[in-house]
Formats: sequence, structure tokens, C-alpha cells
Amino acid sequence: MDDQASSKKSALTTKVTKVVTLYQPHTWKEKGLWWTLGLFSITYLVIVVVLGILWSRSPRPLDVTEHALGLVGNDPVKLVTGAVTTATAIGIAETLLDKTGGYLSNDMTPPGVYLDNIPNWEFGALTELRDLTSAMRNEFSRAQSQSVEDADLQLAEPKFNFDSESWILPSTESEYRGGIEWLKHYLGRLYDDKDFDAQFFARADNLVAYLEVVGKRLGSLAQRLSYAPGQAQLDTALAGEPSATQSTPVSNQTMNKTPWLKIDDVFFEARGYTWALLNSLKAMEVDFASVLKDKNALVSMQQIIRELENTQKMIWSPMILNGTGFGPMANHSLVMASYISRANAAIIDLRNLLVQG
Repeated sequence: MDDQASSKKSALTTKVTKVVTLYQPHTWKEKGLWWTLGLFSITYLVIVVVLGILWSRSPRPLDVTEHALGLVGNDPVKLVTGAVTTATAIGIAETLLDKTGGYLSNDMTPPGVYLDNIPNWEFGALTELRDLTSAMRNEFSRAQSQSVEDADLQLAEPKFNFDSESWILPSTESEYRGGIEWLKHYLGRLYDDKDFDAQFFARADNLVAYLEVVGKRLGSLAQRLSYAPGQAQLDTALAGEPSATQSTPVSNQTMNKTPWLKIDDVFFEARGYTWALLNSLKAMEVDFASVLKDKNALVSMQQIIRELENTQKMIWSPMILNGTGFGPMANHSLVMASYISRANAAIIDLRNLLVQG
């Protein structure tokens, strides 16, 4: 009986010990810490996902005239030739830096570091901004090939050619904001009727030189987009000139196909470039209005703008689809390539009108 009682007492002591241990303060603190860490992790993950979705939205095109009026104090008299184009270049740069989520191409922390669609969009828009500021420096602001380039544009253009992924010492944002300040200084000199050094020449030959660069950009993008489903291409590099040569021999036929993980990268780069180009051409429709009317080319410019507006339509699919050309699934890259090719064809027609019209 004593042994049985001793055994029961020992079992009871063990249970009491377990209960006491379970409810000891340090155990509850450890459990509370794990609950806190778990809740924090879930909350952080939700915030990152939501921000990633919000930051992945492409900006809407600018109202170029309203934006220009805002920069000149809402005084229509100050919208001299070139003011709208210059203000649009400023607007493109400011959108890159100040859109929802800010500038993401050089982000080193979540969610920016995980996003790739908007950074590719930014690179496309930046490509057009660089082309536009280059044209302003080398074409639009100069009367002839022997004229002196504008001092402000000479300083502004290199700022936008700075490394797009530098995050410190100096940061990309600081360099681009420096370019914006020089563009604003040039704009102020443009509408200052006492400053005769700042000029913007809206001539047909200047616009043709700019459109030649645009045509090459659009042609390259359309070709890269068409590689999404895979394309066998013949080598036509030396066609039409028997005496022509090239540095490296290539096969008569090559198979080009964009890697699956790069399809959306090319798509959003094209979407960013056409967004910026749409804004630029809307501005030039205003600044080059007299030239376009004189060449009977205004409607051609408007058709290009309409084709580019199609590239900015809402994307209803949660991902960029890559179906075959005539298959049951959509191919967003080929649709974008179609719009870009139509815009490029219209640009070729516009160039011909400006030269021959």
C-alpha cells in the first residue's frame, strides 16, 4: 500500500511540475515573441505584395499643354515655340522620378528590388527622354550645323545619360533632377523676350532628323517583340548592294526566340518607350503646327499619335501571355508589335511628306 501511495504521489508531483513549467512567465514570453514575429512577418508580406501591385501600374499619358502652362505660370503668352516640347521633356523626367513608388530601377529593398516590369518600363521611357534631349541639344536649338549649342542643354543632356541603376554616390535620382533643373532654366530663357540666346527652331529638317532616330527605335522594338513566339529570319543585311561587306559572316537563316522570362521585360520596355514618345509627339504637334500644316502633314502626325495611344490601353490579363500567332491564347507581344509597326510606317510617310511635301 505504501508503494502504491508513493507511486500515485510521484505521478501527481510530475503533473504539477509540468503544469507549473507550462505557466512559467519565461515560457509565455517566448510564445508571445514567436506570435509577434509571425504577425509581423505576415503583415510585412501583405504590405510588400500590396505595394508591389500599386507600384506596377503604368502612369497615364501627360496633358502636354496643361503641363506646359503649369510650368510657365499659366500664362499662354509664354508658350512660345518649343515651350511645350521642353515642358514635356521635363514632365517625362519628373514622372520617372515621382510616379507611384518613385524611381525603381535602382531600388535595393523590397518590394522594388523584386519588381521588373516597371524598371523595364522606366528604361523604355528613359530611352526616349535621352533621344529627345539629344535632339533638343543637337537639332532643335541650333540654326545650322556651325551654330553654337545651347549652354543649358549642353549640361542637361549628359545628366540623363547617367547610369540608370546607380543608387548611391551619386544616385540616379540626383543626376536626373539636375537635368530637370537645367531644362527648366532653358525653358525660362525660351519665353524670356529679353534673352536672345535661347532658341528652339521648329523646322522640317530638324523634325526629320529626330524622326529618323524614332523610326530606328520603333523598328528595333517591333522586331524584338516579334521574337516572343519564335521567328526564323533570313539575313537581308547586305541585300540590294552587291559590293557591300560586313565585319562578321553570319548564317543565311537564324532562329530568334525571346527567353520565356524576358518576354514581359521586352513588352514593358516597349510600353514605356511608346508612352514617352506619345507625349513627345503630342508636344511637337503643337510646336511644329505651322510646319506640319504647310507640308499638309498634320493628319499624319495625328495618325501616329492615335496608333501610339493604342499601345497604352489597359492590360486586363494578370500576366503577359505568349500564345502562338493563330493559337487559342493571346500573344500580347505580337499585338504590341502590330501597333508599333503601324506607327513606324506612319512615321516613314510623315518623313517623306516633310522632305518632299
